[in-house]
Amino acid sequence: MALDLRGTTAIVLPGTGSDDDYAYRVFSPTLHGLGAAVSTPAPDPRRLIAGYVAALDEAARTGPIVVGGVSIGAAVALAWALDHPALAIGVLAALPAWTGPSETAPAAAAARHTAALLRRDGLAATVADMRASSPRWLADELTRSWAGQWPDLPDAMLEAAGYAAPTTTDIGRLSVPLGVAAAVDDAVHPIEVALEWAAAAPRAALRTVTLDGMGADPAVLGAACVAALLEA
Repeated sequence: MALDLRGTTAIVLPGTGSDDDYAYRVFSPTLHGLGAAVSTPAPDPRRLIAGYVAALDEAARTGPIVVGGVSIGAAVALAWALDHPALAIGVLAALPAWTGPSETAPAAAAARHTAALLRRDGLAATVADMRASSPRWLADELTRSWAGQWPDLPDAMLEAAGYAAPTTTDIGRLSVPLGVAAAVDDAVHPIEVALEWAAAAPRAALRTVTLDGMGADPAVLGAACVAALLEA
């Protein structure tokens, strides 16, 4: 039976270097339309993972919640749901970046590389390089969110890059539905990871989008993720 999200609260965690503003625009249109409240905690680059876990813990004090996130946020949300099976209603995983250890993951390598550039060249020069090699919509998003997390952004990127996501064995213990969304043309968040997560969970579904679609409207990512959750 599909979840009824009316009256629920969804806590959605941003990805590495991204922010709560983007996560809210991704998920709130669809979740609000289904009667759910949405909270997107702001990342604290001085304690990225601990801050996310604390936000989930606090939100669950009043009852079970839907948890989710983008990229590293999805991994932290999934791990929290596995650790708190009585407090999670479902998991929204958008653009999962890796399964288990992060050593060979493209997203972790990109975060480590960007952290090194930020420390060597500073924010302005690194943003300029990023804008020259990124789609306009992504460059605009990251220019805003990176500035908001400076000067602690490199520390947050390295912390995220070292995070061990749940393994397939872990995901196999998930007792609530998992909705996964991936971009078919995103090399940093390979669709193979999304397929792996969806295949490992007892109740899961996967929906796909494109980077151009996300650029035209961030909410298409959230809509795909929520649709997958309701299908799981």
